[in-house]
Amino acid sequence: MNKKVLLIEDDKIVRENTAEILELANYIVETAENGKKGVSLANTFLPDIIICDILMPVLDGYGVLQIISKNPKLKQIPFIFLTAKTNQDDLRKGMEFGADDYICKPFEESVLLRAIETRMKRVEVFENKKQDDAEKQNIKKPIFENIKNFDQFLAQKKVYNYKNGETIYCEGNVSNFIFLIKKGVVKTYKTNELGKELITGYYTNEQYFGYLSFVKHLPHFENSKAITSTHLYKINKDELTAIINNNHHIIYSFIDVLADNLVNNNEKSILLAYASVRKKTAITILNLFENYPLISNNEIIINRSNLASSIGIAKETLIRTLHDFKDEKLIDITTKSIKILNKKKLLEVQ
Repeated sequence: MNKKVLLIEDDKIVRENTAEILELANYIVETAENGKKGVSLANTFLPDIIICDILMPVLDGYGVLQIISKNPKLKQIPFIFLTAKTNQDDLRKGMEFGADDYICKPFEESVLLRAIETRMKRVEVFENKKQDDAEKQNIKKPIFENIKNFDQFLAQKKVYNYKNGETIYCEGNVSNFIFLIKKGVVKTYKTNELGKELITGYYTNEQYFGYLSFVKHLPHFENSKAITSTHLYKINKDELTAIINNNHHIIYSFIDVLADNLVNNNEKSILLAYASVRKKTAITILNLFENYPLISNNEIIINRSNLASSIGIAKETLIRTLHDFKDEKLIDITTKSIKILNKKKLLEVQ
C-alpha cells in the first residue's frame, strides 16, 4: 500500500510543486494551507509522515507539532519541518519540540524524498522490532503446549505482504526466520561480481524457504524476491523451538523439506558442472514443468531472464537454444511461455 503524506504549507506554489513531486514518487498526498487545517486533516487522514512549514498564519509549525505530539493517535507519526529559517536556534527549537528532521528551502527533490524514505524505514524497523518482541513474549504462553498443527499457530501470526519484484531478504542479511508462503511465488537467487543472476529455487503456496541459513545459524547466502504479489509468514527460532519441543511429530515435515532441497541442489550442481547447454536447458524445462508454480494450460509462464538465470546461461544463448528446440518440435514458445510438445525426446537431448 502506498504511504500517505500530509503537507502543511502556506505558500501555494511551494505547496503545489512539493505535492506534485511526492505524487510522482507514488505517495498519497493531502495538503493544508495553514497549521489549524493541517491538525484537523491529520486526525482524519492519519498520514504516515507529516511535512510542515514553520512560519504560517493561524497556527505556526511549532504549534502544529506541539498539538500532534500530545495526541496519542498522532504522536508516533514522523514529523519533518520544511522551512526557509536557517538560524541555529530555530533548528534547535524544532528538534526540542520533537521534530524528526529539518529541510531548508529551497531544496533539491532528492533531499526531500531521501529524508522521507529514511524516516519511513526507521518507523518500519521500529514496528518490526515491536512485532518481534511481542511474538517472543507470546512464546511463553501455554498455547504452544497444545498445538497439533501449524494452522492454530498461523491464525495468530502477522501476514507480511510483498509486491511483484520486491526483495524479501538479501545475501548477508541475518537469518532470523523461516518463511512460509501463504499465497504467491518467490524466487531465491545468487549474483556474481558482474551482477549475473543464478536462480536457486522457486517457492509457492504452503512452501518454506530461507531455512538452510536459519538452521545453520548463518547469514543468508542467497537473495529472495517476490515474482508475484506474495503474502507470507515469518516464523522465528524461538517459536519453532517451542512448537517442536511440544509437538515432536512436526519435525518430520521439516526433515522432508530439507532432504528434498539437498537432493535437488545436488542434482542441479552436477547438471551445471557437466551437462551441455542443450541438456541443461532441456532438463530445466522438464523440472520446471513438474515443480514451477506458474503453470497454465500446460504452459510454463516464465520470462526469458528468469529461465536463463535458472539454467545458468546467458539470455542470448537460451533464446537460440529455445528456437532450436522449437524447430525440432520439442517445444512451442511464446514471449512469455513454454509448452512441451515431446517430453520423451526432450529427456533424450544431449
